Amino acid sequence: MKRFLQFFFALTTLALAFAPLSAQAKVGAAYFTGIVIHVSDNNIKVQDPKTKQSLSFLILPKFDQVFSADGKSTYQMKVIKAGQYVKVYYDQRMLGQRHADRILLLTQSNMVKGKQ
Repeated sequence: MKRFLQFFFALTTLALAFAPLSAQAKVGAAYFTGIVIHVSDNNIKVQDPKTKQSLSFLILPKFDQVFSADGKSTYQMKVIKAGQYVKVYYDQRMLGQRHADRILLLTQSNMVKGKQ
């Protein structure tokens, strides 16, 4: 009986450890749109002008997922400046921290940014 309880406990612990991974949404399923307040090598902070809510996102090294909103043009991270409208797709899988998976550049009216 003792072995059965140990096996059951180990199995339950293992199932609980993997449950959060399967319950989480796919990468980049959440998004946040707003104006860039701050951008650095490893962080971007965006504020929604309507609700005044601001969120910070980690940027992983060698991040290269900056696109026009239509997805046809790509940009380097250095083109993002404070005051630009962006849409950040993110998730919180990495140690529970929000990190950007993809950033879309928008125009002042939150419309697709034209090709450059």
